[in-house]
Amino acid sequence: MTTCAKWSKRASATADKVVSPHKLTEPGLWVERIGDRVFPPHLPALFLDRDGTINVDTDYPSDPAEMELRPQMLPAIAAANRTGIPVVVVTNQSGIARGYFGWSAFAAVNGRVLELLGNQGVFVDMVLACAYHEAGVGPLAVADHPMRKPNPGMLIEAGKRLDLDLQRSLIVGDRLADMQAGKRAGLAQGWLVDGDAAAQPGFAIRPLRDSSDLGGLLAAIEALGRDNRS
Repeated sequence: MTTCAKWSKRASATADKVVSPHKLTEPGLWVERIGDRVFPPHLPALFLDRDGTINVDTDYPSDPAEMELRPQMLPAIAAANRTGIPVVVVTNQSGIARGYFGWSAFAAVNGRVLELLGNQGVFVDMVLACAYHEAGVGPLAVADHPMRKPNPGMLIEAGKRLDLDLQRSLIVGDRLADMQAGKRAGLAQGWLVDGDAAAQPGFAIRPLRDSSDLGGLLAAIEALGRDNRS
């Protein structure tokens, strides 16, 4: 049996179980603390979108066997781990609101992404996911929910839970909604995967297309680490 097949079988069993209730702080908001690393107060964080940024976007991903990392993001996560900066995933999951899959499938997929990252020696410290969407059903049918990007709710929630310095934090994503969420949360800069640079009042969007752009992101992360040690 292949590794993917074994994982898919394990994930199917996991999906049949009820998701731990403490990870759902409300019907459409997942907050999961990963690992046991303890951080001093007022650190900046590296915020990351998930689908299309950390892993290849498979369009409403619900099968853990299909998960594939985007290698471009690994050095950035490694740099944050090395410098002691929390890594926080903030992901919209409208597929749950639309009824395409449930929180158990999300948990299986997210667990696989975290496992793949761990296999590469890099780690995430917190995951937040928002399932609210205007096209949803039941309690998830909420338009413009404060937790859904481009609104800043997930970043602000992580900031409260980890006592972060949001102004010095960085965000990386593959959509303008990620950049808008960063700006609204008070961040000063973000990197847009395969995007274009743009200057906005109080916020700079930097492209993340090639090794030179990645070098700029790594330098920014390393600089935060030096600031924390000074």
